[in-house]
Order: sequence, then C-alpha cells, then structure tokens
Amino acid sequence: MFPFDAILFDIGGVLLTNGWDHGERAAAAARFGLDAHEMEARNGEVMPAWDRGEIDLKQYLDATVFYEPRNFSREELFAFMLAQSQPLADGALAIVEELAASNVCMIGALNNEARETNDYRFSHFGLRRYFKVAFSSCYMGLRKPEPAMYGRALDILGCAPERVLFIDDRAENVEAGSAAGMTAVRFTGAHALRSELHGFGVL
Repeated sequence: MFPFDAILFDIGGVLLTNGWDHGERAAAAARFGLDAHEMEARNGEVMPAWDRGEIDLKQYLDATVFYEPRNFSREELFAFMLAQSQPLADGALAIVEELAASNVCMIGALNNEARETNDYRFSHFGLRRYFKVAFSSCYMGLRKPEPAMYGRALDILGCAPERVLFIDDRAENVEAGSAAGMTAVRFTGAHALRSELHGFGVL
C-alpha cells in the first residue's frame, strides 16, 4: 500500500520564491523610495488579514503604502510584487510534477498567501495542473501555524492524519503539522527531499 493518501506542499520556499516576504518588501522599498521600517511596521498590522482574505489588495496597499500620496500607482507596485515570484532554485517543482504524473495519491497545497498573489502564482506557474486541492490561507480564512488550519484541511480531506505528508520550509509550520498528527517534513532542498521521500517509499 502507498504510504500516504495525500501529500501537501507549501509554495513559497518550497516550490517558488516567497511571494511577498521581508526580502521582497525590502526590494520594493528600495525600488520605490519607501521607508522600509515604516512599511514593515504597517505590514505587520494588516498582513494576517490580507493572507486570510479579510481585506483585499487595495485595502492592504492603502494601509501599507498609499496612506499618503505617491509618485507611482498601485498597479506599478503590484506588477513589481508579482515579478518577485520565480521558480525556487533547488526547489521541489520537478518533484511535484513527478508525483502528480504518477497519480499514486492526492497532491495539494497548504500555504499562506493573499488571494491576489496566490491566484497569480497558481496560474502563472501552472500549479493547478498538479494540485487536486489548495488549502491556501486566503481560501481557508486561517493561517499556518494556527492549529485550526491543519485541522480544517484534514477534515476536508477525510484522511487519517498519519496518512497525510506535509512539506514546508518553516520549522514552526512543520511542528504544527506534526502536532496535528501529520507526517511533516522540513524542506531544505530538492536532493534532501528526494532522499526523504525515497525513505518513505514515495519515490
């Protein structure tokens, strides 16, 4: 018997670069002449709500950047934000493609991402052709590492927790997956993941 009914992947830091994290925000601050410290402080106040789908892109940008007049538009800033997304060097995209093609179990996403960037990343990089399910924070109204995020995903899957393999690059998210009963692996690179999957009898 195949060891898992579902394998769930984080996106940023596992398959792709992060969509809008510290590094990307610092790059935007430098590009558009923004106060990086002020931007980070304001981001911390509203990013969780944006990730959960409680506010939209305009509301997020109004709170973090356009609270005063700027010499650039929201559209220009958002285009820059999207351009930061790239396939991750030494990422697991090829592994996801291989697993999806084998059709041995359900492949899905369990990730934190705001709707506008999430939809772009899924579409632009063709992730939906691999994923049968997407437990994204913007769809779930929850964020990792909140325990309810994992519990809701397990309820929807209808799988025993130990029959779900979860792969994430952040220690706190992996620990929360393990606490929910999932088999959770911290991603450190494609070669290491292949070795771990081989050990599980997945590859």
